[in-house]
Amino acid sequence: MPRIIPIKDLKDTAKVSEMCHQSKEPIYVTKNGYGDMVLMSMEYYEEMYRKEQLYRELEISEKDIKEGKAMDAKEALSELRKK
Repeated sequence: MPRIIPIKDLKDTAKVSEMCHQSKEPIYVTKNGYGDMVLMSMEYYEEMYRKEQLYRELEISEKDIKEGKAMDAKEALSELRKK
């Protein structure tokens, strides 16, 4: 379940840091009752970033396959062995 805190709670930085590290998901910060920011631990951010990079690479690979820019694995290995 997402954690939502008011912006005034950011005054206690140690508590906010602890919340970020305990939670394996972002913490949403509101200002005047509306969404304003999202906070997360560095570890969680890096995990999300790695996943995003992987999805981007998969998307590129799928596009290459559809466009015929890929070759069968056995064929590719055979070509490498010839070199």
